Amino acid sequence: MLRSFAKLHGLGNDFLVTDLRNVGDASWFDDASSITALCDRHRGIGADGVLGVFPASPSAAMAGAQARMRVRNADGSEAEMCGNGLRCVASWLHVHGAAASLAIETGAGILRCEVTDQGRSVEIEMGPPRPLQTAANGSGDQVFVPDRCRETPLSIDGRTLPLYLVSMGNPHAVWFVDDVQPPTDRELWQLAERLGPHVEKHPLFPQRTNVEFVRHDAADTFTALVWERGCGITQACGTGACAIAVAACIRGLVQTGHRVRVNLPGGPLDLFVESGYRHVRMRGPVAYVFDGKLRGPI
Repeated sequence: MLRSFAKLHGLGNDFLVTDLRNVGDASWFDDASSITALCDRHRGIGADGVLGVFPASPSAAMAGAQARMRVRNADGSEAEMCGNGLRCVASWLHVHGAAASLAIETGAGILRCEVTDQGRSVEIEMGPPRPLQTAANGSGDQVFVPDRCRETPLSIDGRTLPLYLVSMGNPHAVWFVDDVQPPTDRELWQLAERLGPHVEKHPLFPQRTNVEFVRHDAADTFTALVWERGCGITQACGTGACAIAVAACIRGLVQTGHRVRVNLPGGPLDLFVESGYRHVRMRGPVAYVFDGKLRGPI
């Protein structure tokens, strides 16, 4: 069972980070009930997820990765990738002796991180966007083709949502809320609460999906709420912000090669989509909250 951990958050998206690189038995990390108990905000420590820091695989270590990150959501499910979580792990590794420039193995591949401001800010090369696997396309295309990711209509709760489907190592369905009047923050929240669970578990998405509810505020600025697969509405979502930036470029709201700002409940993230969708960069803050130890099982 978990004994020592650090609590960190990226824009309020909070995690328990635990070092499992030299632990003989880390089988508890694969036990969903253990994860949900730890993440319970009333009877446990409380978090949106648990991040395990494992040794890099031999091939990743040969390629320069210092560690491997695994992500368990608050409901015990495992996520392929988490942008805010990766910033937290990069900051944690740096605070514990790693260089400011480091590489971490994830379910989305080896990602390069640059830690600045004594661990309080991290920029990540998130890699290229990818096609999203759905029940309609089977294994999906291997090459990202922007036109194939635009406006997939999904009928939910009596309305049709034109979704942009993007993978950033994990699945995202982005909806630009285009009613006659732009939604207020409260209306955006109500839409996310009502429609998020239905989109997440729609049969189109065999692995379920994260869902972004987006309002276009200005030329390069968006406000969003993210319904995270396995968590619900969270304060922030790094891969979700990346997916929004990619979808905004596909839709023609912004151009590749320009900065995009996504305002989330926890604060802003800055994104940069390279021309040709070769890479997406994300920069955002990290806060180290505290270190802790458990006296016994929760």
